[in-house]
Amino acid sequence: MSAFVRTPRRRVLWVLLAVLLLAPLQPAGLRAQPGDPEREQVRAVALKAAELIATRGLEEAATVFNRDGEFRHGALYVTVIDFAGVWKVYPPRPAGVGMSVINVKDPDGRDIVRDILSVARDGGEGWVDYRWLNPANNRIEPKTTFVKRVPGQELVAYVGLYH
Repeated sequence: MSAFVRTPRRRVLWVLLAVLLLAPLQPAGLRAQPGDPEREQVRAVALKAAELIATRGLEEAATVFNRDGEFRHGALYVTVIDFAGVWKVYPPRPAGVGMSVINVKDPDGRDIVRDILSVARDGGEGWVDYRWLNPANNRIEPKTTFVKRVPGQELVAYVGLYH
């Protein structure tokens, strides 16, 4: 206890700063890893969602995505945006459909919509990590999202996993 009292304030501040900067980084064991069944489920749902949009159209797919079932349960849901960054489907807040989210950042300032669009445009699919509000518990949590461009369209379906 007395060692703490004699510790210079500057050193304590540096330690606190380091903790705050490193807090968002999680040990690898706590993150969704390749081969993780939940991660694979998220990927499978996103791929299936993009295929549903491609074969049945966005309007019919949106109806399916917005009701509880295969594409929406608990904290798992399909979000769809177009290449301009406009929400086409967002089950946690359907009133937001039609809203531009191109400039949305996560709580750490990361341009998550631009990152999602970049993955979709550049490779057609892939993973994006960020922090977001979990509608299941109303807390900001780390999220890993699988992004899939809808074949032949300027639409992106994505599904995330909170951890």
